[in-house]
Amino acid sequence: MQIVTEKTVREIATENPASIRVFEALGIDYCCGGRRNLSEACASAGIDTGRLLNLLAEAACDAEPPVSGEWVNKPLGDLIAHIVDTHHAFVRSETPRLEAMLSKVAAKHGPAHPEIPRIEHLFTAIGQELSTHMMKEEQVLFPYVAEMEKALANGEPLPPAFFGSVTRPIANMVAEHDDAGALLAQIRELSNGYTAPAEACPTFLGLYRGLNDFEHDLHHHIHLENNILFPRAVEMERTNASVAQNAHEQS
Repeated sequence: MQIVTEKTVREIATENPASIRVFEALGIDYCCGGRRNLSEACASAGIDTGRLLNLLAEAACDAEPPVSGEWVNKPLGDLIAHIVDTHHAFVRSETPRLEAMLSKVAAKHGPAHPEIPRIEHLFTAIGQELSTHMMKEEQVLFPYVAEMEKALANGEPLPPAFFGSVTRPIANMVAEHDDAGALLAQIRELSNGYTAPAEACPTFLGLYRGLNDFEHDLHHHIHLENNILFPRAVEMERTNASVAQNAHEQS
């Protein structure tokens, strides 16, 4: 059995969805940076490994499983619909709202808080990147994965794809997730963990709450894709190729 501390953060988050709240509370990246093992993640965050293991054990016993745990074995078509209808929709509704709030707060508080214009610039970049990113997923990658799942269920060959193996667009999507995560990490640092100054107006307070919620949702969004959808799609492609090869050899 693999020692827990040698497992990657993404493996733990997938196997025990209740661990996600622990990782978020301690600032451990379980989506973009989830490829590190638990020991490395603890060392990077300056957290005692024993303490984290205790918290993870408590979470597994006490917390109700988050929604992500339901998707490990469900059809990929259903997971894709959930991602688009829930998380893509959230990004599309929240991005313009937060951009408008940032514009107001920057105009009023920017001179006294130079971090706000910098946050505004970073969030604008995130919005533009995610807009293009989601369009590529919805128009190219997600439809192909759904068709691939149907083909495998019906015992049919994989549909042809102009990009070759599904691993190619997935690698691009993961890289773009890393970019968005890095930009949000900069925003979190500039905002001191979304802690508004004492003199902050209601709009300022609402902005930081909104940015915090945006980051939380994006982390969960990326977790569903990086740690569940994409690995299952790659494995599905491998399974289909193996079945096709065996059939060819027997013919």
